[in-house]
Amino acid sequence: QVQLVESGGGLVQAGGSLKLSCAASRRSSSTYAMGWFRQAPGKEREFVHAINRMGGTPYPSESVEGRFTISRDNAKDAIYLQMNNLKPEDTAVYVCAAGPDLGTVKSGASNSVYWGRGTQVTVSS
Repeated sequence: QVQLVESGGGLVQAGGSLKLSCAASRRSSSTYAMGWFRQAPGKEREFVHAINRMGGTPYPSESVEGRFTISRDNAKDAIYLQMNNLKPEDTAVYVCAAGPDLGTVKSGASNSVYWGRGTQVTVSS
């Protein structure tokens, strides 16, 4: 089992940037595809971005494509989400996920995906 811990959330004005980090508790390199989801109050969890085990094939959702960039550092067992040009509708708890492949991570299938506890991102208008 792998434990995931997110950091880097905060309050930012619209148009600003934040960089989220997710650290894994054990060796994740070449083992898990990883990604990010978000959940706003009163809304369902939404897939945001994912990356495969070797750091290739970034897979953004349409809502963040061109604004958010995902990366990973397998030497540090970590992934990152660089968020630029933030909008108030990006306000949510951002949660890190890990799974056996990109498709599983994107699906968010609870039985096959490990989850972090999340970090709050608030974008003011």
